[in-house]
Amino acid sequence: MKLNDIQDNKGANISRKRVGRGIGSGTGKTSGRGHKGQKSRSGVSLLGFEGGQMPLYRRLPKRGFKNPFSKKYTEINLGTLQKAIDTGKIDAEKEITETTLIESGLLGKLKDGVRLLGKGELKSVIKLSVTTASNNAINYVEKVGGTVILPSQKAKPEGKGKRRDKLSAERKAARAATLKSE
Repeated sequence: MKLNDIQDNKGANISRKRVGRGIGSGTGKTSGRGHKGQKSRSGVSLLGFEGGQMPLYRRLPKRGFKNPFSKKYTEINLGTLQKAIDTGKIDAEKEITETTLIESGLLGKLKDGVRLLGKGELKSVIKLSVTTASNNAINYVEKVGGTVILPSQKAKPEGKGKRRDKLSAERKAARAATLKSE
């Protein structure tokens, strides 16, 4: 075999249809687009158009709501943690953090954090640091003798609109007064 003998199999490369190359080509003049009208022009998208009939996406009722501020947590159960401690993937003596859980292979990907759930049994005394936890899980860990550390939450402003602004202005004034008196 020589380099100049190498070629593709027949039909492997099909040359594109060259439109607008004269009437003898079969796709000349209008280039296979017919005559006039919206569809014969370029840059037209008629997706879902049903010839003036009310389209399907407008006939169907719209339902539900997707909260753009909702959080997606990676969940882990107490039973899963106990199995990992028993098999030696996690050391119960050290503090268990989200990175520890990923490195041990218990969690694949952190979304908005880790949520601890109270399903299963926990026998080991652990110190756990996660984003959120259910009350049941926290009580269970504390009952065994461990601790769950959660990040501090921001204080929500009171009131709405102008009321909130008025309250924050009063607080600033009160702070300034205490600083002057000191």
